[in-house]
Amino acid sequence: MPKFVIEREIPGVGGLSPDQLQAISQKSCSVLRELGPQVQWVESYVCADKIYCVYIAPDEASVREHGARGGFPVNVVSQVVRKIDPTTAEG
Repeated sequence: MPKFVIEREIPGVGGLSPDQLQAISQKSCSVLRELGPQVQWVESYVCADKIYCVYIAPDEASVREHGARGGFPVNVVSQVVRKIDPTTAEG
């Protein structure tokens, strides 16, 4: 199944409290349960004004549907075509 990186622009998100981030996470999980097991949240990286999320989903439309239902911005969706890491350098 394809993997996607989603960029969400949320001004000041890096300054949210742990309780606020927990509430956002709970909302996301609630929407994921509604969508079914084909859309999976892998992890997210919270930066000053953006969140970068990694999802596994059948298509971009599913990722955007999650955002729409949850009220989360979906500014950019990029499908991952390859993964590299330090072991890639070893050939």
